[in-house]
Amino acid sequence: MAESLTVDGVMNALRNCYDPEIPVNIVDLGLIYGVAIDDDSVKVRMTLTTIGCPAHAYLMNQVQTEIEKIPGVKKAEVEIVWEPPWTPGPRTCNDRIQSFNVQAQKERAHRKKPRRKDSANQ
Repeated sequence: MAESLTVDGVMNALRNCYDPEIPVNIVDLGLIYGVAIDDDSVKVRMTLTTIGCPAHAYLMNQVQTEIEKIPGVKKAEVEIVWEPPWTPGPRTCNDRIQSFNVQAQKERAHRKKPRRKDSANQ
């Protein structure tokens, strides 16, 4: 089973992990710096959006849990690194966040507005 483990498979699994403050998965945010597979062990090198990120433990646990769900994985390790420092990518992160914001604005605009009282019906 371990021979079927691939970096692409791990990256796809990690698309289920989200920073709780940003509605974009950690792969598309560019937080994953590397994936190493050795037989049935997977090691992920990743960063966070800021040093001292309050979601540090949450994200590490989420990444480890998602990797361990992959068939054939017996051990998952997550290493947080700070070099190179994370910056939003020119297209993936900014465009996705902007797209989310545009969609949220559209949804708010389409919500049913409260009905005004008709002065004739009072």
